[in-house]
Amino acid sequence: MRKKTISLSTIIIFALAWSLSASSIQAAPPITTLPQALEYAVQHNGELKAFRLEKGVREAAEVRASLPANPTLDVEGSSGIMSGSPHENSLVLSVSQEFTVAGKRDKRLVRANRDLEAFLWQVADRERLLRGEVKTAWYGLQLAELRVALAERSITLNRQVLSIAKERLAAGDIPELEFNLMNVELARSEGVRIAMVKERIQGQARLGALIGLPLSGQAVTAELRGAPNVTKSVPQLQQLARSNRPDLKVLEAEKARGDAEIELSQAERIPNITGGLLLRRDATSMETGGLEGRDTSLSIGLKLSVPIPLFDRNQAGIQEARARRIAAVSRLDSARGQVDREVETAYTLLRNAESVLALYRDNILTQLEDNLRLTQEAYQLGELGILSVIQEQKQFIEVNNGYLTALHDRQTAVVQLESTVATAVTGGVQ
Repeated sequence: MRKKTISLSTIIIFALAWSLSASSIQAAPPITTLPQALEYAVQHNGELKAFRLEKGVREAAEVRASLPANPTLDVEGSSGIMSGSPHENSLVLSVSQEFTVAGKRDKRLVRANRDLEAFLWQVADRERLLRGEVKTAWYGLQLAELRVALAERSITLNRQVLSIAKERLAAGDIPELEFNLMNVELARSEGVRIAMVKERIQGQARLGALIGLPLSGQAVTAELRGAPNVTKSVPQLQQLARSNRPDLKVLEAEKARGDAEIELSQAERIPNITGGLLLRRDATSMETGGLEGRDTSLSIGLKLSVPIPLFDRNQAGIQEARARRIAAVSRLDSARGQVDREVETAYTLLRNAESVLALYRDNILTQLEDNLRLTQEAYQLGELGILSVIQEQKQFIEVNNGYLTALHDRQTAVVQLESTVATAVTGGVQ
């Protein structure tokens, strides 16, 4: 039998590939807290990273605006070969430079600066929206984790009752139908758990896509904590939103850009001056009495060129700049009103979520555990039928699931309000 051998180069390639894959796995930090997820997302989200790279375009515009125009070199020559005077020729060299007037270069630089400022606020706004999405996905994953735990609790309860039913069936206290019903209920609860695990996997994939890191095999803290109470009024929150929202800052920068463009357009009514230096060499020949004489002359001159603004005084450019500025002001006013409405809506939704959560805490959850325990004890003593136990356990799971949903809704309502105001509930810019 012929033995197969593996070359040393193949072993080295496999070793390098394994080491690279291992280093890439180790480079991915474990994401176990929300601040870690937010920090990682802001740095590694694919769309946000790609958008940040466009900053170079704005910086290039700044460089372009700060540079003067290039000088122009003109070369002109003539010869008398075709006219029978081969010794007669001329050569003209000129260098010209356009000089901007009325501070046009500075005004172009100001306009480019406003473009860069607007872009930086656009980046900040995308970061704000990304943080809101990550928080929402994080709390959604927490809800999925808690629902898996609740489904496992349902399985445990059904197994306990099934064990009691098995003992009572052996004692002849119940018909076999009751035992079969509990078997069906146990299978149903196991199916619910499978569905909840699927929801958790989907939540991990959604969160991982946002932060730019796969989350399979990593777990988040399965706890929906109550966020601090919002003590500020709607007008106060609206004022904070107007001061902090990056999208409003973008529109303010566009308005400032419109002002700079109007100033530049007005300055462009005055034409630029082009000045040049000219060097001329002329060679001539003349024949007298059979003798040919040649002469060469050099001359230096200055050239000045100024367009006459007789018809076009940049009326169209000024009109266009003013129209853009008016549109920017209109967008800014409309956006401010929209922000006020968003804050009011987010605040109302938060108060509504808090009311639902308080209803669960104050009126629904207080006796739920005791009712479940008393129902199981009564069934074990033969005081209740199996349908009553199944109904009580279903109600227990449904109410707890509703409570988890209310907790999640309250938490996401806080996230929505923070994103709308662009300020954390406990203070600090979002």
